[in-house]
Amino acid sequence: MDALTERLTELFEPVVDGLGFELVGVEYHPGRGEGLLRIYIDHAGGISVDDCARVSHQISGVLDVEDPVSGRYRLEISSPGFDRPLIRERDYHRFAGHEVKLKLAGLWEGRRKLRGILKGLDGHEVLIEFEGEALRVPLDRIEKGNLVPDL
Repeated sequence: MDALTERLTELFEPVVDGLGFELVGVEYHPGRGEGLLRIYIDHAGGISVDDCARVSHQISGVLDVEDPVSGRYRLEISSPGFDRPLIRERDYHRFAGHEVKLKLAGLWEGRRKLRGILKGLDGHEVLIEFEGEALRVPLDRIEKGNLVPDL
């Protein structure tokens, strides 16, 4: 997690928790004209549009006061969806036993993508069963991780 994402997570987590939701993760994608600040929230009962609006209103206030992101950007509050992103280390513990897709930063042992059963996290290595083989993927080599929906 980069420094800006860590800072944003620290700012937003108490606000989101205070509203009764879980902060799943924060993503910031800078753009030429306008960037995108996306915040994923969750709740055991699911997330409604009204929930997203409540969180957006509160987060907007924090952004106005703290001003942690320079330039123009669009704020988006979203549920994690069926293919929930794996953003934080705790996600790799929490969803052990589930099928996941991993997109890797560059080639790792000849692979750029993996799909298999998540076995957990050991230190800074994600444990995954891929095609019957137990792999240990360095967490810092994972560009994007998602649950595979069980429909």
